[in-house]
Amino acid sequence: MARIVMKFGGTSMAGIERIRNVAARVKREVDAGNQVAVVVSAMAGETDRLVGFCREASSLYDAKEYDVVVSAGEQITSGLLAIALQAAGCNARSWLGWQLPINTSDAHGSARIGEIDTAALDASLADGVVAVIPGFQGVADGQRVTTLGRGGSDTSAVAMAAAMKADRCDIYTDVDGVYTTDPRIVPRARKLSKVTYEEMLELASVGAKVLQTRSVGLAMKENVRVRVLSSFEDGDTNDGHRGTLIVGEEEIDDMERQLITGIAHDKNEAKITLTQVSDRPGSVAAIFAPLADAGINVDMIVQNVAHSTGSTDVTFTVPAADLARSLDVLDKAKDAIGYATIVHDTRVAKVSVVGVGMRSHAGVASTMFTTLGERGINIQAIATSEIKVSVLIEEDYTELAVRVLHTAYGLDAEDAA
Repeated sequence: MARIVMKFGGTSMAGIERIRNVAARVKREVDAGNQVAVVVSAMAGETDRLVGFCREASSLYDAKEYDVVVSAGEQITSGLLAIALQAAGCNARSWLGWQLPINTSDAHGSARIGEIDTAALDASLADGVVAVIPGFQGVADGQRVTTLGRGGSDTSAVAMAAAMKADRCDIYTDVDGVYTTDPRIVPRARKLSKVTYEEMLELASVGAKVLQTRSVGLAMKENVRVRVLSSFEDGDTNDGHRGTLIVGEEEIDDMERQLITGIAHDKNEAKITLTQVSDRPGSVAAIFAPLADAGINVDMIVQNVAHSTGSTDVTFTVPAADLARSLDVLDKAKDAIGYATIVHDTRVAKVSVVGVGMRSHAGVASTMFTTLGERGINIQAIATSEIKVSVLIEEDYTELAVRVLHTAYGLDAEDAA
């Protein structure tokens, strides 16, 4: 008997028929003798609808009441799934975040999970009851409902798996696993049977939309084995394995290891250049400290060689959604920074290659730069980590870059059409 957490996203819960399909999947695990807790998202589009209501009610809404409203979507699907499971012959009940409880910080709208009390849940599971838990929500010390931020149900599921000491956390989505790149761009992309936590964390942070970044970081910290698989397919005809396992590096043997695991891209980037910044100690801090104080994440940074006039240009990227706020912050700090003009561009994209094999192999970056250069794709900025190389390019070249790099690193599937 195994203890399993199953998480279903919004597309899986979009309507009663899909909820019945989820109930059938859960019942198969129960019939196999497993103890099961299910974490559910709101129906697809429901959270956006509820957020819209809050904004209509007041542009300056109370964050505490916002959480009360937007957490309702998951409450509805958890109750509906419990009803569907009961109708299918399973003993099931729903648990809201405050009933367990799932204790969080009081940062409403972006709370972080502190601890989860599973005593009552453990007893219920031991009695053969399926637990249905709304993702995305918890409770703060003041007994107010909190939410974890968009995509937070993945984090809820991993946190529940860690607290329950589950054998595995299955994340059901509308894709059947993690691929070497987006198969809509590269039909020859391959589904990976296993990916390390570190690789998945990098892929999620640079544009792969399969898992929320926070959930992967938590899985790595708590050593939770995560499996990504499709809500709409029962099996995998490619390699006989269902989904992709996200595991520790020690679980991937040398035969399975490859130099590059995947290629991700992200078009939600904006490039900002400050011209003629004073070339003096503290000038760079004067740029990035106000942005950090405003909660704006800066990614790639390029500082040009100082001009003979004692000034330099500084280029960096921010999320496209934060461009307007970034420009406002920098405009207010212009005197403290000491720059001439701001130039910005949203017609850019970040393309990244990721793989733990980079640690022991030279030439990964060289292959990337050479391949892009041969196709006339100009690199505007570069960022690296131990297992990742990212470049900023013109947005129009994104798909070409992904395709040629996928081939250059030998990731194309041999049997693809």
